[in-house]
Amino acid sequence: MSLPNTQTLLLERVEGVLYVTLNRPDSRNAMSLAMVEELRAVLRTVRHDQSVRALVLRGADGHFCAGGDIKDMAGARAKGGDAYRELNRAFGSLLEEAQYAPQVLVAVLEGAVLGGGFGLACVSDIAIAHQGAKFGLPETSLGILPAQIAPFVVKRIGLTQTRRLALTAARFDGAEALRLGLVHFSEADDQAVVDRLAQCLAQVRQCAPGANAATKALLLATETENLGSLLDHAAGQFAEAVLGSEGVEGTMAFMQKRKPKWAED
Repeated sequence: MSLPNTQTLLLERVEGVLYVTLNRPDSRNAMSLAMVEELRAVLRTVRHDQSVRALVLRGADGHFCAGGDIKDMAGARAKGGDAYRELNRAFGSLLEEAQYAPQVLVAVLEGAVLGGGFGLACVSDIAIAHQGAKFGLPETSLGILPAQIAPFVVKRIGLTQTRRLALTAARFDGAEALRLGLVHFSEADDQAVVDRLAQCLAQVRQCAPGANAATKALLLATETENLGSLLDHAAGQFAEAVLGSEGVEGTMAFMQKRKPKWAED
Protein backbone atom coordinates (compact mmCIF):
# COMPACT_ATOMS: atom_id res chain seq x y z
CA MET A 1 0.00 0.00 0.00
CA SER A 2 1.36 3.38 -1.02
CA LEU A 3 0.25 6.22 1.23
CA PRO A 4 -0.62 9.59 -0.33
CA ASN A 5 1.85 12.46 -0.22
CA THR A 6 0.74 14.93 2.43
CA GLN A 7 1.77 18.45 3.38
CA THR A 8 -0.31 18.89 6.55
CA LEU A 9 0.00 15.37 7.97
CA LEU A 10 2.84 13.18 9.17
CA LEU A 11 2.27 9.50 8.38
CA GLU A 12 4.09 6.56 9.91
CA ARG A 13 3.16 2.89 9.62
CA VAL A 14 4.43 0.59 12.39
CA GLU A 15 3.36 -3.02 13.06
CA GLY A 16 -0.08 -2.70 11.53
CA VAL A 17 -0.78 0.74 13.00
CA LEU A 18 -0.90 3.91 10.90
CA TYR A 19 0.02 6.95 12.98
CA VAL A 20 -1.52 10.10 11.51
CA THR A 21 -0.24 13.34 13.04
CA LEU A 22 -1.93 16.65 12.30
CA ASN A 23 1.08 18.81 11.49
CA ARG A 24 0.29 22.52 11.44
CA PRO A 25 1.86 23.44 14.79
CA ASP A 26 1.99 27.18 14.07
CA SER A 27 -1.84 27.21 14.20
CA ARG A 28 -2.20 24.54 16.90
CA ASN A 29 -3.04 22.15 14.07
CA ALA A 30 -6.12 24.08 12.94
CA MET A 31 -8.13 22.19 10.34
CA SER A 32 -7.52 23.69 6.90
CA LEU A 33 -9.35 22.52 3.79
CA ALA A 34 -6.05 20.99 2.62
CA MET A 35 -5.81 18.99 5.84
CA VAL A 36 -9.42 17.82 5.47
CA GLU A 37 -8.77 16.59 1.95
CA GLU A 38 -5.52 14.89 2.95
CA LEU A 39 -7.20 13.08 5.83
CA ARG A 40 -9.96 11.91 3.51
CA ALA A 41 -7.34 10.67 1.02
CA VAL A 42 -5.60 8.68 3.76
CA LEU A 43 -8.88 7.11 4.86
CA ARG A 44 -9.71 6.14 1.27
CA THR A 45 -6.27 4.62 0.78
CA VAL A 46 -6.40 2.31 3.82
CA ARG A 47 -10.11 1.51 3.77
CA HIS A 48 -9.71 -1.95 2.22
CA ASP A 49 -6.28 -2.73 3.65
CA GLN A 50 -6.71 -5.23 6.50
CA SER A 51 -3.00 -5.07 7.26
CA VAL A 52 -3.74 -1.67 8.83
CA ARG A 53 -5.34 -2.70 12.11
CA ALA A 54 -5.63 0.71 13.75
CA LEU A 55 -5.36 4.40 12.97
CA VAL A 56 -3.87 6.64 15.66
CA LEU A 57 -4.80 10.28 15.23
CA ARG A 58 -2.96 12.95 17.20
CA GLY A 59 -1.52 16.45 16.81
CA ALA A 60 2.02 17.79 16.62
CA ASP A 61 3.75 19.82 19.34
CA GLY A 62 1.36 19.11 22.19
CA HIS A 63 -1.93 20.17 20.62
CA PHE A 64 -4.56 17.99 18.97
CA CYS A 65 -6.56 20.48 16.90
CA ALA A 66 -7.72 24.03 17.63
CA GLY A 67 -10.69 23.86 15.25
CA GLY A 68 -11.26 25.29 11.79
CA ASP A 69 -8.70 27.43 10.00
CA ILE A 70 -9.75 31.09 10.16
CA LYS A 71 -7.60 31.86 7.09
CA ASP A 72 -9.60 29.38 5.03
CA MET A 73 -12.80 31.04 6.22
CA ALA A 74 -11.47 34.47 5.27
CA GLY A 75 -10.49 33.19 1.84
CA ALA A 76 -13.94 31.72 1.28
CA ARG A 77 -15.65 35.00 2.21
CA ALA A 78 -14.75 36.57 -1.14
CA LYS A 79 -16.39 33.65 -2.97
CA GLY A 80 -19.76 33.96 -1.21
CA GLY A 81 -22.08 31.58 0.61
CA ASP A 82 -21.55 28.56 -1.63
CA ALA A 83 -17.83 28.48 -0.79
CA TYR A 84 -18.60 28.48 2.93
CA ARG A 85 -21.17 25.75 2.47
CA GLU A 86 -18.74 23.54 0.56
CA LEU A 87 -15.93 24.19 3.03
CA ASN A 88 -18.13 23.29 5.98
CA ARG A 89 -19.69 20.23 4.35
CA ALA A 90 -16.29 18.83 3.39
CA PHE A 91 -15.43 18.61 7.08
CA GLY A 92 -18.71 16.83 7.77
CA SER A 93 -17.84 14.30 5.08
CA LEU A 94 -14.49 13.73 6.79
CA LEU A 95 -16.24 13.03 10.09
CA GLU A 96 -18.57 10.53 8.41
CA GLU A 97 -15.71 8.75 6.67
CA ALA A 98 -13.63 8.64 9.86
CA GLN A 99 -16.52 7.26 11.87
CA TYR A 100 -17.13 4.45 9.38
CA ALA A 101 -13.47 3.54 8.82
CA PRO A 102 -13.17 -0.24 9.24
CA GLN A 103 -10.01 0.15 11.31
CA VAL A 104 -10.04 0.98 15.01
CA LEU A 105 -9.66 4.76 15.24
CA VAL A 106 -7.74 5.92 18.31
CA ALA A 107 -7.60 9.64 19.14
CA VAL A 108 -4.83 10.93 21.41
CA LEU A 109 -6.06 14.24 22.79
CA GLU A 110 -3.62 16.79 24.16
CA GLY A 111 -3.56 20.57 24.39
CA ALA A 112 -6.30 22.25 22.34
CA VAL A 113 -9.23 20.00 21.43
CA LEU A 114 -11.62 22.61 20.08
CA GLY A 115 -14.33 22.86 17.45
CA GLY A 116 -13.33 20.54 14.61
CA GLY A 117 -10.84 18.81 16.89
CA PHE A 118 -13.69 18.13 19.30
CA GLY A 119 -15.65 16.65 16.39
CA LEU A 120 -12.80 14.32 15.48
CA ALA A 121 -12.64 13.12 19.08
CA CYS A 122 -16.33 12.26 18.88
CA VAL A 123 -15.91 9.84 15.96
CA SER A 124 -13.04 7.89 17.52
CA ASP A 125 -13.47 4.33 18.75
CA ILE A 126 -11.00 4.89 21.58
CA ALA A 127 -10.21 8.33 22.97
CA ILE A 128 -7.24 8.92 25.28
CA ALA A 129 -6.92 12.36 26.84
CA HIS A 130 -4.24 14.13 28.79
CA GLN A 131 -5.85 15.58 31.91
CA GLY A 132 -4.51 18.99 30.97
CA ALA A 133 -6.15 19.03 27.53
CA LYS A 134 -8.57 21.88 26.88
CA PHE A 135 -11.85 20.87 25.27
CA GLY A 136 -14.58 23.16 24.01
CA LEU A 137 -17.08 24.17 21.35
CA PRO A 138 -16.13 27.83 20.81
CA GLU A 139 -18.21 28.42 17.66
CA THR A 140 -21.03 30.42 19.24
CA SER A 141 -18.50 32.76 20.87
CA LEU A 142 -17.31 33.54 17.31
CA GLY A 143 -20.81 34.20 16.03
CA ILE A 144 -21.05 30.93 14.10
CA LEU A 145 -22.38 27.45 14.85
CA PRO A 146 -20.94 23.93 15.14
CA ALA A 147 -22.82 22.89 12.03
CA GLN A 148 -21.09 19.65 11.04
CA ILE A 149 -19.88 18.72 14.50
CA ALA A 150 -23.18 18.94 16.39
CA PRO A 151 -24.74 15.59 15.37
CA PHE A 152 -21.60 13.68 16.30
CA VAL A 153 -21.26 15.44 19.65
CA VAL A 154 -24.90 14.68 20.50
CA LYS A 155 -24.38 11.01 19.67
CA ARG A 156 -21.26 10.94 21.83
CA ILE A 157 -22.32 12.72 25.01
CA GLY A 158 -26.06 13.26 24.69
CA LEU A 159 -28.29 16.19 23.83
CA THR A 160 -28.51 17.87 27.21
CA GLN A 161 -24.74 18.10 27.75
CA THR A 162 -24.18 19.19 24.17
CA ARG A 163 -26.70 22.00 24.59
CA ARG A 164 -24.90 23.25 27.68
CA LEU A 165 -21.45 23.13 26.08
CA ALA A 166 -22.44 24.54 22.68
CA LEU A 167 -24.57 27.37 24.09
CA THR A 168 -21.95 28.54 26.60
CA ALA A 169 -18.70 27.80 24.68
CA ALA A 170 -17.44 26.48 28.04
CA ARG A 171 -13.94 25.03 28.26
CA PHE A 172 -13.14 21.91 30.28
CA ASP A 173 -10.26 19.52 30.92
CA GLY A 174 -9.57 15.83 30.39
CA ALA A 175 -11.06 14.80 33.72
CA GLU A 176 -14.38 16.43 32.79
CA ALA A 177 -14.19 14.87 29.31
CA LEU A 178 -13.97 11.48 31.00
CA ARG A 179 -16.95 12.22 33.24
CA LEU A 180 -19.00 13.27 30.19
CA GLY A 181 -18.16 10.08 28.32
CA LEU A 182 -16.37 12.00 25.58
CA VAL A 183 -13.14 10.09 26.24
CA HIS A 184 -12.42 6.65 27.64
CA PHE A 185 -9.23 7.47 29.51
CA SER A 186 -7.86 10.63 31.14
CA GLU A 187 -4.17 10.35 31.99
CA ALA A 188 -2.16 12.48 34.40
CA ASP A 189 1.01 12.99 32.35
CA ASP A 190 2.68 12.39 28.98
CA GLN A 191 4.14 9.01 29.91
CA ALA A 192 0.79 7.77 31.13
CA VAL A 193 -0.72 8.73 27.76
CA VAL A 194 2.01 6.79 25.95
CA ASP A 195 1.50 3.76 28.18
CA ARG A 196 -2.26 3.81 27.74
CA LEU A 197 -1.94 4.05 23.97
CA ALA A 198 0.43 1.05 23.94
CA GLN A 199 -2.00 -0.94 26.09
CA CYS A 200 -4.96 -0.16 23.84
CA LEU A 201 -3.05 -1.06 20.67
CA ALA A 202 -1.92 -4.35 22.23
CA GLN A 203 -5.58 -5.14 22.94
CA VAL A 204 -6.61 -4.28 19.38
CA ARG A 205 -3.95 -6.67 18.04
CA GLN A 206 -5.65 -9.54 19.90
CA CYS A 207 -8.74 -9.09 17.71
CA ALA A 208 -9.14 -10.35 14.15
CA PRO A 209 -9.15 -7.42 11.71
CA GLY A 210 -12.08 -8.66 9.64
CA ALA A 211 -14.15 -9.41 12.74
CA ASN A 212 -13.34 -5.98 14.15
CA ALA A 213 -14.39 -4.24 10.95
CA ALA A 214 -17.67 -6.16 10.74
CA THR A 215 -18.38 -5.63 14.45
CA LYS A 216 -17.77 -1.89 14.18
CA ALA A 217 -20.17 -1.65 11.24
CA LEU A 218 -22.77 -3.68 13.15
CA LEU A 219 -22.52 -1.44 16.21
CA LEU A 220 -22.91 1.72 14.13
CA ALA A 221 -25.89 0.20 12.32
CA THR A 222 -27.77 -0.12 15.63
CA GLU A 223 -28.39 3.64 15.44
CA THR A 224 -30.20 3.56 12.12
CA GLU A 225 -31.56 0.11 11.25
CA ASN A 226 -34.73 -1.67 12.29
CA LEU A 227 -33.97 -4.19 15.04
CA GLY A 228 -35.49 -7.22 13.33
CA SER A 229 -33.74 -6.68 10.02
CA LEU A 230 -30.51 -5.84 11.82
CA LEU A 231 -30.61 -9.12 13.76
CA ASP A 232 -31.41 -11.07 10.58
CA HIS A 233 -28.44 -9.52 8.83
CA ALA A 234 -26.19 -10.08 11.86
CA ALA A 235 -27.13 -13.78 11.96
CA GLY A 236 -25.98 -14.17 8.38
CA GLN A 237 -22.75 -12.35 9.13
CA PHE A 238 -22.16 -14.59 12.15
CA ALA A 239 -22.56 -17.72 10.04
CA GLU A 240 -20.15 -16.39 7.44
CA ALA A 241 -17.64 -15.47 10.13
CA VAL A 242 -17.74 -18.89 11.80
CA LEU A 243 -17.05 -20.60 8.48
CA GLY A 244 -14.57 -17.99 7.29
CA SER A 245 -10.79 -18.01 7.61
CA GLU A 246 -10.71 -15.91 10.78
CA GLY A 247 -13.39 -18.00 12.47
CA VAL A 248 -11.61 -21.25 11.61
CA GLU A 249 -8.24 -19.88 12.76
CA GLY A 250 -9.68 -18.48 15.98
CA THR A 251 -11.41 -21.75 16.83
CA MET A 252 -8.32 -23.84 16.05
CA ALA A 253 -6.10 -21.52 18.09
CA PHE A 254 -8.44 -21.83 21.06
CA MET A 255 -8.52 -25.63 20.80
CA GLN A 256 -4.74 -25.83 20.40
CA LYS A 257 -4.15 -23.34 23.23
CA ARG A 258 -2.12 -20.95 21.10
CA LYS A 259 -2.48 -17.42 19.85
CA PRO A 260 -4.31 -16.91 16.57
CA LYS A 261 -2.14 -15.74 13.68
CA TRP A 262 -3.34 -12.14 13.89
CA ALA A 263 -2.24 -11.93 17.55
CA GLU A 264 1.21 -13.39 17.14
CA ASP A 265 4.05 -11.17 18.38
